[in-house]
This record gives sequence, structure tokens and C-alpha cells, in this order.
Amino acid sequence: MNVESSIVFVVDDDPAMRVSLESLLRSVGHSVMLFESARDFQMAQRPDLPGCLVLDVRLPGQSGLEFQRELGRTANPPPIVFITGHGDVPMSVAAMKAGAVEFLTKPFRDQDLLDGVHRAIELDRRRRAMAASLAELRERAATMTPREREILPLVAAGQMNKQIAQALQLSEVTVKVHRAQMMQKLRANSVADLVRIADRLVAAEPGTQADDTRV
Repeated sequence: MNVESSIVFVVDDDPAMRVSLESLLRSVGHSVMLFESARDFQMAQRPDLPGCLVLDVRLPGQSGLEFQRELGRTANPPPIVFITGHGDVPMSVAAMKAGAVEFLTKPFRDQDLLDGVHRAIELDRRRRAMAASLAELRERAATMTPREREILPLVAAGQMNKQIAQALQLSEVTVKVHRAQMMQKLRANSVADLVRIADRLVAAEPGTQADDTRV
């Protein structure tokens, strides 16, 4: 895995464990930032890079599971690899249901941690790529005229130019012109492309279940 331009955040109240994890992660090329508590993590200036959070379950103040729930309410929470010396099945199930990538009980194998970290970082890379792609698509969509926005869902629904013209009380030639301009602005090479683009824009509307680029 390419570890360039990525970072691993470690939150653990055990100094020896923090040092051990930092040594392990840096040995395979990861950049690392260490924190003693969830509050320390929240207060710190952190680089905006693909990464993940290695999080202890038992922490001073806010627990790891409580912090996971809090992060889950933010826009782009980092993928989490949990570590704990006091884990049980219900705890691990709760963590995984809430989106944790891995749940490891101490002592764990170094390779198991590294594998979990690698999966989490790749997950974050994909999420960021999807978010960037959607942002670019929204920028293109913002250049459309109100009439073109009106025509888009009708084209995506499979209606022909004649049907759209009748529905909107326009001439068929006018619909053809708007349709061509719309496809150019959205960089759609075919009606199939246009349908996929329209589906992505609708799915990303606030309040829809698919309004989520975390993957």
C-alpha cells in the first residue's frame, strides 16, 4: 500500500502503548499523531489527509465508543480501528455496527493492526475521491439554467423530446437545444451517462439515504 500523504491518529491513554504503536506504524512508513484522550484529539490541529483513527475503548473522560458515536454525527468521520484490553462480544458488535473497520483485543498481532489500518486508510481515500467527484459534478450542475434543470429529470426518466415538449409546453426544437446544452455542461456522452449523473445528483440531495460519501 502507498502510505504517502496519509496519517494515522492514535488515541490511547497508555503512554507505553502510544509509543509502541507509533514505532510500529512509522516502521512501515505511516505518519502518526498521538493523543491521550478524545478531547486532545478534538482540540488539535490535524492535517486534512486520508487517514484513520486507532482508538482505545477505555479512555479518561469520554470513552472510545462514546467518541465514535459523536464522530458519527460529523460530516466526514475518520474510519476507526478499535483497540482494547477489556473487550467483549457485545462491545465489539456495537463498535462494528457503528462503522468501525476493526476491533482488536490487546495483546494483538502487529500485522492485524497494520491490516486494519491499511483497510481504513483505503476506505478514507475512496470516500474522499467520491466526495471530490460529487463536488465537481455539483459545480457542473450549478451552471445549468432553470429550464435545463426542469428537463433533466424528464430525460433521465426516459421521456422523448416530443413528450417533454408537450409536458412543458415547449417546441420540440427548444427541448433539443436545452438537452444538448445540458449534456455539454454535465459532460455526458450519452443518455445513459445523463441518467447516471441525474441519479447521483438526486441521491446526494440532503435528507436522502444516499446522501453519504463515506462509503
